Amino acid sequence: MSNAAITDQLRWKKWPVLDDGFVTLVDVMGDDTAVVQAARVSYAQGTRKTSDDRTLIRYLMRHGHTTPFEMAEVKLLVRVPMDCWRQWIRHRTASVNETSTRYSIAIDAAQRTPPGQWRQQSRANRQGSEGFLAPPIGEELSAQEAELQEYARRVYQNRLEKGVAREQARKDLPLSTYTEAYWKIDLHNLLHFLQLRMDEHAQWEIRQYATTIGRQIVRPLFPLVWEAFEDYRLAAIPLSRLDREVIRRLAEAGRLPASEADFLAAQHPSWSGLARCRERDECRAKLGALGLLIE
Repeated sequence: MSNAAITDQLRWKKWPVLDDGFVTLVDVMGDDTAVVQAARVSYAQGTRKTSDDRTLIRYLMRHGHTTPFEMAEVKLLVRVPMDCWRQWIRHRTASVNETSTRYSIAIDAAQRTPPGQWRQQSRANRQGSEGFLAPPIGEELSAQEAELQEYARRVYQNRLEKGVAREQARKDLPLSTYTEAYWKIDLHNLLHFLQLRMDEHAQWEIRQYATTIGRQIVRPLFPLVWEAFEDYRLAAIPLSRLDREVIRRLAEAGRLPASEADFLAAQHPSWSGLARCRERDECRAKLGALGLLIE
């Protein structure tokens, strides 16, 4: 299928996200070819004789060459809860036009959390969550959420009916209220967004949007770029100098795969006196993913 046919097939198709959100492709400029054309202008015609498109794209991705990926752009229309949108808009490398509740009545929908999806605060990560609350508590919280959202909407509608300006009537709407926005971004910065927001440590809600954008839109539009992105960014395990030193000490001692005691003995000296150390935990996780730790 040609690139134009793929674009036509994807354009304005809505992929549902969460309970009432969606993402849809509005337009796209460029494809895999646009990336290699931009890269080859630096080398004139010579590169074409020795490097096909896939090889060149993988080289660019592997070595962190970003400018060629900026030559392609994607424009989306997204419907997203306001609290999730706050995280999204922190990526300041896109052009954005959001629905204004100064001019328009706010969308009559708010994200609701099913009883089984209320997450507990993580004990190890102040930003994250782990596990779920017991079902009876979830039932109570979901009922309270529905009551709160319905009441907030009634208050908002009552203000509008009494003639309160929209810009003031909106101020007590919950952050779970959905908003819509056009979001246009170049491919380089889009991939950076996806790498951060598809990560397992990203908040679950925005991860659903990022995964949908990546797998349903970016992957078919830019198949060669996506393959390289998965290989060198999404599925890659970066090793710091300290990580490499730990592995080297374990290898020299003949302790690979290593036990927990072996790992602690080989840890970097700056970690050894700390009861809690995120860097040590991350190193341990990397070694585990590489099969270098005994479980």
